[in-house]
Amino acid sequence: MNRKDSLVRTLVPTAVAAVLALVASPLVRPLLAAQGAQGERPGGEANLLIPDLSSVSFFGMPGHTLLTYGLIVCALGLLFGLVIYGRLKRLPVHESMREISELIYETCKTYLTTQGKFIIVLWLFIGSIVALYFGTLASTTDPATGAIVRGFPPVKVAVILLFSLVGIAGSYGVAWFGIRVNTFANSRTAFASLKGKPFPCYEIRRTSDDAVHSALRAARLCGPVLHWLRDR
Repeated sequence: MNRKDSLVRTLVPTAVAAVLALVASPLVRPLLAAQGAQGERPGGEANLLIPDLSSVSFFGMPGHTLLTYGLIVCALGLLFGLVIYGRLKRLPVHESMREISELIYETCKTYLTTQGKFIIVLWLFIGSIVALYFGTLASTTDPATGAIVRGFPPVKVAVILLFSLVGIAGSYGVAWFGIRVNTFANSRTAFASLKGKPFPCYEIRRTSDDAVHSALRAARLCGPVLHWLRDR
């Protein structure tokens, strides 16, 4: 890597971060103002004040509407992954290569099933601790009196536990999807390489990676967007 490429790789992420900070500033100002108006409040992520998205706009569009459109983008990302999944499955493949990829997938599926059972048991232990902490120990503000009290309302504790499951399910589902897509891509790439042309091999791998990354980002964004919209 020469000095020019190194400079570009350093400056581009910095410029992107600066642009994102500039675009997000209309949301930050109402949040800081709301926190200052409330005075002293209990700490922790569960006590963060979320600004009213309908009070700010981005390029003339209300923030709440823009965030709602974000769910459509997430859905399109998942749809893109499913379309690529179907395309990879329909690509030509030698029977012996397909059998090997299916054998690898079945092995991975057994591992994922075992890991899923372990995660459920682990979540039961962690979830009980989370419910105990947020239900009885964590400090919060009583919306009726404004006084600082111990323990969140049961509905909010249930929402915290629910979205922990949403996050786990998203990561688990994307992992399963990625293994399935990659086993398809491996056998199809091996068959395409028999023609001696490099581009089909590259194209299959690139599209499979695009499908997994698209599904991963869509799954990661769905949870925070839904939680934000629910609070508003």
